[in-house]
Amino acid sequence: MVVYCTGARVMPELSRFFGIIIRMFAEPSERHHTAHFHAYYQEHVAVFSISPVALISGWIPQRQQRLVEAWAELRQDELLSDWNLLQEVADLYQSPLCSKVIV
Repeated sequence: MVVYCTGARVMPELSRFFGIIIRMFAEPSERHHTAHFHAYYQEHVAVFSISPVALISGWIPQRQQRLVEAWAELRQDELLSDWNLLQEVADLYQSPLCSKVIV
């Protein structure tokens, strides 16, 4: 996982496929209750829970939504592991001086 830090927001990009970008966000000042990731396709953004894989909010075209859901189902354990790791390291990268960090 590659982690980019911009101010207090940690933005790992997990994957790119068929024009879809998958990211996880961690905001050290906030604790999310549901493990989730964000999917970007063109100007559309959708948020999916990890377990179970389901659309929480936002919208992407149906074909891309199905691709994201299938991708996430195959990588559910890895996504949960990434989520837990991101929550642990988010506090370490609050500095605006933070640059690209490999986790």
